[in-house]
Amino acid sequence: MRAGRCGVTLLACLLAAVVMGPPASATPEGQSTQAYGQAPVWTGCDQFVNDTKPIPTAQCGYVSVPVDYADPQGAQAQLAVIRIPASGDRIGVLMVNPGGPGASAVDTVAGMGAALADTDIGRRFDLVGFDPRGVGHSTPELRCRTDAEFDAYRREPNADYSPAGVAHIETLYRQFAQSCADRVGKEFLASLATATTAHDMDVVRAALGENQISYLGFSYGTEIGAAYAEAYPDRVRAMVLDGAVDPSLDPIEENLRQMAAFQTAFSDYAADCAQLAGCPLGNDPSQFVNRYHQLVDPLAKQPARTSDPRGLSYQDAITGTVDALYSRQYWKFLTSGLLGLARGTDPGDLLLLADDYVKRDANGHYQNSQDAFYGIRCVNSQFPTDPATWAAADQRARQAAPFLSYGSFTGSAPRDICAMWPVPAAATPHPAVSPGPGKVVVVSTTHDPATPYSSGVDLAKQMGAGLITFDGTQHTVVFNGDACVDTAVVAFLVNGEQPPAGLRC
Repeated sequence: MRAGRCGVTLLACLLAAVVMGPPASATPEGQSTQAYGQAPVWTGCDQFVNDTKPIPTAQCGYVSVPVDYADPQGAQAQLAVIRIPASGDRIGVLMVNPGGPGASAVDTVAGMGAALADTDIGRRFDLVGFDPRGVGHSTPELRCRTDAEFDAYRREPNADYSPAGVAHIETLYRQFAQSCADRVGKEFLASLATATTAHDMDVVRAALGENQISYLGFSYGTEIGAAYAEAYPDRVRAMVLDGAVDPSLDPIEENLRQMAAFQTAFSDYAADCAQLAGCPLGNDPSQFVNRYHQLVDPLAKQPARTSDPRGLSYQDAITGTVDALYSRQYWKFLTSGLLGLARGTDPGDLLLLADDYVKRDANGHYQNSQDAFYGIRCVNSQFPTDPATWAAADQRARQAAPFLSYGSFTGSAPRDICAMWPVPAAATPHPAVSPGPGKVVVVSTTHDPATPYSSGVDLAKQMGAGLITFDGTQHTVVFNGDACVDTAVVAFLVNGEQPPAGLRC
């Protein structure tokens, strides 16, 4: 799960809230025979993907779904779908969702195809991804701001929690929320719930001609998987959920759990940095947080110069730091950026990390992943509207993740953007349910900053699932180079073998 710092309070400045869909109450299968009676028209994928050229066997197309399943003849959304056919003895389809919410499954599967082509996964499964409604290559696209508007917003420090500062931040939030409604309409904005995405996934399953699916969900993709398992348990053959969210927690409690995990990841980074001569955070663990604030906090008043004419804003420095904590591979860029701040040289690597997080390319164009993040998140949980609740949450957040807190506690804080969303949410936190014995495996990383380890443990218990524990500091691990994890996952997906109890990689 990812979200830019823009548009959220300190409590939600990272990957914000649990995205909890309500129980999928009524399946669309009986409501929309039109949706269930279609087949994609497959073409090449060059016009579908952003950065990665898919392997030649990849096929892309669209599947239509009603914006409102209660009105199947009304407005329609077009879901972009990619399929890379199995190259060997085929088992069926493996649907993949990378999370976000707001990340493109089409782009993800396009990138996975070459890497998995000569593995048991590529030989035995059609790799399939569809972009949820509003996301990526699906239409209509949820895009709430222009590139220039997004650039301008990133220059806002959003660090002043005085009464006037809070009022200013909430005004920006309302403007963004209203812009989303104005550009796609409230009906479409209200249709982005995870339970609806689960219904859409079943329409895609039927369009592919499959009786059951195997599924690999990362991060928020575990939410989609859990919702699908709840609504369509008999359609699940095998399901792997990596980087899990506990759907039984309310948004504030989930955010606090997440912020504590980010603090742990920051401490891991700082301890690693301290082994280097000239680490910008020094080598005294008791001073890592203070030193970080000495480098970053001045940017709230004056951005740092970079070779990029935009400069480095306070918001971008925080966002870039958060981006780097997702993977140890990015730590060297975080160190480089912080060294630039410490030495008064170019801290541009922090700006590049922030651009990576919010998906801004070298031409200044943004993917719509950030706008889709809020659109999906805000209709999946009911957020408190009482300012006092958010002030109390801010105080707890500062204790959970002191490296992210700016200044001292003022007794006030802006409400989350979802507390002023223009369409209502109708979701209640509830435990996930099992689609049947032996059908689910959860993978959880001990120092995952975005989806804490404890959430994976909890989800495995709720779903009666096998659990693979990975010792590391990163967000998700499947098919990311760890042979221990990948061997167990492949054995489960291909042969249905549950991992050994207590497996730790």
